[in-house]
Amino acid sequence: MYQSATSIPASRAQQQASTIFLAKVFNLMTLGLALTGIVAFVTANTGLAAAIIGTPLFIVLILAEIGLVFYLSARVEKIRAATASGLFIGYSVMNGLTLSVIFLAYTGASIAATFFIAAGMFAAMGIYGLVTKRDLSAFGSFLFMGLVGIIIASVVNIFLQSSSVHWAISFLGVLIFTGLTAYDVQKIKRMGEEGIMAQGDEVVRKGSIMGALTLYLDFINLFLMLLRFFGGSRD
Repeated sequence: MYQSATSIPASRAQQQASTIFLAKVFNLMTLGLALTGIVAFVTANTGLAAAIIGTPLFIVLILAEIGLVFYLSARVEKIRAATASGLFIGYSVMNGLTLSVIFLAYTGASIAATFFIAAGMFAAMGIYGLVTKRDLSAFGSFLFMGLVGIIIASVVNIFLQSSSVHWAISFLGVLIFTGLTAYDVQKIKRMGEEGIMAQGDEVVRKGSIMGALTLYLDFINLFLMLLRFFGGSRD
């Protein structure tokens, strides 16, 4: 009786902590996506797009985005939470500048439709990651290897220009990023259950930023992969 009585409050406390942490992560992710969408739309509908797309600045922005992700991942424990927040916002803005190209390549209706499809898939897999009793950790390495594989294949296909490889990468990319969504949501949920909320505001803010960045990347990449299938060309 004693063990049963004490285990219930502990479980509830863990669930509450996890819910609060998840809310912080999803709020930050939503902020990042909103910034990216607004910046992309404004850039595409002004003369700023012409100054970026097809110029060396576009490559510089892409490299800067990649550098920011690696820097945040490697240094988040050693920098201040405020700095990490600024870098996350900066990344979202830069990504909006580069993603403005999709508004020039695809119709607005197809972009909106693809966004809602991606949002529905993301939500479904996120819910699965939250409620499943199955440990998804074993899939992490497999999904990561798949991600590395499609990155390498994408680079190789720049030279091959094979439509078959293009569609294979797109199909596998959708599978990988839907799987990563469930895996990452479960991992973030466990961070909340394992006591990150008790480690101080600075640690919580850093953890929520990295969680938001992870889910942000899952969603953006899932959206871009789906856009290859559902995007209606302006040509």
